[in-house]
Amino acid sequence: MKVMIRKTDAGLSAYVPKKDLEEPIIGVENEELWGGSITLRNGWRLVLPDLPRDTPLPITVEARKISDED
Repeated sequence: MKVMIRKTDAGLSAYVPKKDLEEPIIGVENEELWGGSITLRNGWRLVLPDLPRDTPLPITVEARKISDED
């Protein structure tokens, strides 16, 4: 699924256009963000592609949903 990752005043946020859903990122598997999973406030866990550490934000990437705690 397409996911836009961006920085907000409160931290990192993920927006899923197909679901019109924007949630704060509350957990990251890898310190550099890319190539690991992230956890959204609503419980979703998404795997992000492996991108360079200095990839500028905002960016839209193809992520894979691996968990839905809702």
